[in-house]
Amino acid sequence: MTDHATPDILDRLAGVSVGSALDVVRHERPETRRNVQASYEALFETGDEAQITVAERYAIAGFVALLHDADGSAANHYLQLLEQRPEGDSLAGVLRRQAKRAATAGPYGAYPSGPLSRENLAGPIFRTEPSDRAVLGERLSAALEHAHLLVFHLRDAQASHLALLRQAGWSTAAIVTLSQIVAFLSFQIRAAHGLRVLGS
Repeated sequence: MTDHATPDILDRLAGVSVGSALDVVRHERPETRRNVQASYEALFETGDEAQITVAERYAIAGFVALLHDADGSAANHYLQLLEQRPEGDSLAGVLRRQAKRAATAGPYGAYPSGPLSRENLAGPIFRTEPSDRAVLGERLSAALEHAHLLVFHLRDAQASHLALLRQAGWSTAAIVTLSQIVAFLSFQIRAAHGLRVLGS
């Protein structure tokens, strides 16, 4: 695990340099800093590949980062890691192309009948193109579609969507990890953005 003096993943994405004022601020919360790094390592460096491979983890993370339309640091980080894997170059290209198709605003979805219903908003449902689906495979295609749902249509998520993942070969444990990756990326990108704003 990253030690006190070594930049961690959030430092790298936010451009925090060792010894800077922002670095000092980050070290005022050492437990938080350790937990963020430990979460990253658990999801991307020490996870069980029997349930979800490292390449799948990088691909999902890169796609989600592209959907969040950050400054590109997170997407570049994960896609560069993906490109180092076998066939990663072609896969990264497909992910970038599909993320452009999937780009939207949101959040979309419908609340149960009541006061919040006035905030109901319909939006596009992402489906991978058949030509790229052949490259991605059914398993990863289903994961990207589910990730898009979690990013833009969270309040529309239903048990039937999990059934689609299971049909594509995702176990319950792998679905949990997939959801954790999507949630972690959402946090990581916003935290890195916040640090950049503080340091500007």
